Amino acid sequence: MTFSIVARSADGQAHGIAVASKFLAVGAAVPAAEAEIGAVATQSYANLAYRPQALALLRTGVDAAGVVAGLTAADDGRAQRQVGVVGATGDGATFTGDGCHDWAGGVTGDGYAIQGNILVGPQVVEAMEAAWLASDPAAPLARRLLAALAAGDEAGGDKRGRQSAALLVVARGQGYGGTSDVVADLRVDDHAQPLPELARLLDMHELLFGKPDPATLLALDGPLAAEVRGRLVAAGHEGASLDDALASWAGVENLEERMVPGKIDPLVLAHLRGS
Repeated sequence: MTFSIVARSADGQAHGIAVASKFLAVGAAVPAAEAEIGAVATQSYANLAYRPQALALLRTGVDAAGVVAGLTAADDGRAQRQVGVVGATGDGATFTGDGCHDWAGGVTGDGYAIQGNILVGPQVVEAMEAAWLASDPAAPLARRLLAALAAGDEAGGDKRGRQSAALLVVARGQGYGGTSDVVADLRVDDHAQPLPELARLLDMHELLFGKPDPATLLALDGPLAAEVRGRLVAAGHEGASLDDALASWAGVENLEERMVPGKIDPLVLAHLRGS
């Protein structure tokens, strides 16, 4: 009833899962991940206990294949289970019980596991793997995962149709304000077109919570500083300094993650000009 990709970034710093299904709120059931440890997707009559169990095993140094073997060996319902696991290093691992609804199966490689059940055919996981391998290893993991998931959807995905999708990415200290490991946790629970909606949410997430590119930052001086000050005053933000006023406005607009003293992110400037 689901197709997913579990993967690790090329630098090994991030882990994540992207998943879609004709199932309500698939993101509430399938994915789990822990920074610097690994990630797991449990699906097809999902055994939700696999999530903490898989992460606990990975934490002790068991590799992905060993985790999958341990999970399924201890599960009397394994014939109807499907699971994918990726650890801190090495190949991903996947398991598809012989009682899963057709088409069901998966593929693995260095740092990824792709699997699905009740699919239109093997072309779904094949398209996902091709998209993953073709993606830029330096690109954000969330983008690579979404590209792979979209390729599976375009190849036919779940043969019953579409309903929900989700994306979870973790990396040590890379979450909101540097106080969380959750880089992105986005869910589309019930939607006629969940993949485009998930892509829209990721775009919004990157605008609001993404880190500015140092190479594109603009110095807040001269005419630009005067323009920014004028726009902030018009919006009701008159701080003791321009940085203070801009930070105050950005906090209201949920753009605080893009603040850099003495400079302004072009995305923030565009938002200020459009507000």
